[in-house]
Amino acid sequence: MVDHYLYLDETGTLDFEGRPGEEYFGVGTAHFEGDHRDAIWEGHQLRVGLEAKGIKLPKGVHAKNDSHPTRGDVYATIAAQQVRFDATLLKKSAAYPNVRAGGKARLYKMAIWLHLKYVIPLVAATGDRIFVIAGHLQTSGHRDAIRHAVDDVCRQNAFDRTVVPCIWEAQSSWGIQAADYALWRIQRIAEGKTVPAYTDVIQGQIKSIFRPWGS
Repeated sequence: MVDHYLYLDETGTLDFEGRPGEEYFGVGTAHFEGDHRDAIWEGHQLRVGLEAKGIKLPKGVHAKNDSHPTRGDVYATIAAQQVRFDATLLKKSAAYPNVRAGGKARLYKMAIWLHLKYVIPLVAATGDRIFVIAGHLQTSGHRDAIRHAVDDVCRQNAFDRTVVPCIWEAQSSWGIQAADYALWRIQRIAEGKTVPAYTDVIQGQIKSIFRPWGS
């Protein structure tokens, strides 16, 4: 049996309007196989090193809010690690009526269900154990619904593997922060926005972008 760690984060907003620049809601995972303590330590060292330069990171790194130099340092650290990224993007204007009727929690659950159904067979074999470590959803008032959604989706995707759901604060996990950084690049490209050249270093680590509702 091999242990796999899928650190999961979300990107985009949970409304259905699909305004320009906000057409997609998606989730993505950073996948580490087996012992990856060195990667976690490197993320910790990066964070304290940035603090030593006067960059305050009480909640860790976050691609949307970080400065260009900080982003460059984070992408360089991720590029040196054995991490695989996959993403699932849902075009909100193409959402099914039952998904719209279910509101934001339904859209989130659909995204993670489609993502895990697609990604788990790509990274884990029969009998393996998969830890799905999801960051708390940023939208307030939906935490209980999201926890139930993650638990339910993990049960549905267990099949002949063991899937263990974990919901953590993003600042407690280097893996979730790495997933956030990959999603920042993926989302901007999908929405037709420019991406800085320093994000190119992880291009080869992005193994799939699944768009089941079209592009």
